[in-house]
Amino acid sequence: MQTRPLGTTGQESTVVTFGAIALNWLEQEGADQLVELVLDHGVNHFDVAPTYGDAELKLGPKLREHREEIFLGCKTQERSYEGAWEKLERSLDRLGVETIDLYQVHGLEYDHELDEITADDGALRAFREAKDEGLIENIGLTSHGDPALILDALDRIDDLESVMFPLNPVVDAKGDDEHDYQAVLDRADRQDVGTLAIKAFAGGSWPSTEELPEHRRPYANWYEPVDDPETIRDRLNYTLSQGVTSVVSPGDPKLVKMVLDAGDRFEELDDAAQRAVREEARHDESPVPEQLHH
Repeated sequence: MQTRPLGTTGQESTVVTFGAIALNWLEQEGADQLVELVLDHGVNHFDVAPTYGDAELKLGPKLREHREEIFLGCKTQERSYEGAWEKLERSLDRLGVETIDLYQVHGLEYDHELDEITADDGALRAFREAKDEGLIENIGLTSHGDPALILDALDRIDDLESVMFPLNPVVDAKGDDEHDYQAVLDRADRQDVGTLAIKAFAGGSWPSTEELPEHRRPYANWYEPVDDPETIRDRLNYTLSQGVTSVVSPGDPKLVKMVLDAGDRFEELDDAAQRAVREEARHDESPVPEQLHH
């Protein structure tokens, strides 16, 4: 699988990043098999979080076995110094590792949160201390909120080495400020900050819970995903053709193999092909940002 440099981290990330939330839905044996499958495809960048149920625990055994092969991203929703330190230590313990390669501010959504994390007693102070102590290697941020907020974060956090944000043709076809994640991508590229795309495989929002109760949804995603190999391939090719470093695989284990196969066969799309994918996606409603506050 092709790789791309993740900003200034020195990491060459595969064009697919494994979204380890998928492990939460599996028993340990199934989780181990899925990690082996992901590694067999050459994927070297994994992303996990403490809010993904038992995903950290399920990832642990194979992560420890293959620690040298895996660039490990983890994250915290804590905004305070104390809270961030606590969650970091808990994640290290649950994962059973000594260092996390990329520790990310998780799900930045509001201006006041940016104020909190950058304050003297904010989470970023904990991140920086942990980095000095060798517990984490790099600092990142994730958001599916307002693109303007991510741009502010890029302005205000000068040691940010990666950003994770939604990018897909549905969002791109909107063409308004609220969905202008292209501006984030452009700024990150200028600042040599790595870029990780989420929601690349989002279709529309799920029907209301009255129409389709949550337990009857066929996929364990926050949104209704595209689920045929061709569309998945189009989506992956499209998102990578925008120039992001890597695309995070979706949260349902059933979709991971299709995304891995598409990653193996990644081909850059020319402008006309990108336009065609956008046109096809234009009719889907965007599942970003209002749909996905979790």
